[in-house]
Amino acid sequence: MDQKYQYDDAKTEIFARLRNSLSDHPTPPPVPREYRRVGEREGAEVVEVLIDRLIDYKANVYREDMSSLPERIAELLEDRTCVIPSGLPENWLPDRDFIVDTEEQPLTIDDLDSIAAVLTGSTVSCADTGTIFLSARPDEGRRAITLVPDHHVCVVFEKDVVDLVPQALEAIEGTRPITMISGPSATSDIELERVEGVHGPRRLDIIIVAE
Repeated sequence: MDQKYQYDDAKTEIFARLRNSLSDHPTPPPVPREYRRVGEREGAEVVEVLIDRLIDYKANVYREDMSSLPERIAELLEDRTCVIPSGLPENWLPDRDFIVDTEEQPLTIDDLDSIAAVLTGSTVSCADTGTIFLSARPDEGRRAITLVPDHHVCVVFEKDVVDLVPQALEAIEGTRPITMISGPSATSDIELERVEGVHGPRRLDIIIVAE
């Protein structure tokens, strides 16, 4: 018998036994939801809290509006190669060349490793934890393009900033892949020496846009 079919049959048998052993299990008690689901901060205050957290995490933060956004992006990218997702709005972009990652022709890891920067949008941001959430929307692209290049420029709209994590999660479709960003990628060894850029971009620039 083919080894794959042997594996599938064994897996099916194991799951069947597990289901049978749990068929008469007691009903678990309801999980208490006593934590805060909605924050008290909103508007300008919640944006200022987000900025404070991001700066503390060593991200660079800039305030712009739609008219100044392309100029700021051009300044941050300089002449570096940059990949963008195919759904990024054209009115964000300065007059320069970009490498576009598409579903039809996705870039390989080797391709991405040769690209200096990535520019994306974002789904929602949580001020309380200083976390930006990406969910692979058309203006954010797939997860790989935000993890391999060394420099991530991320656009955050003020209207998409919320106070608490539960509020942020409510803004994301539950079946979508989620990438959570709190500052540049960083880790530390046993001697607590901080090293940046190990698991993602070494440099994180956040552009907060007022509409």
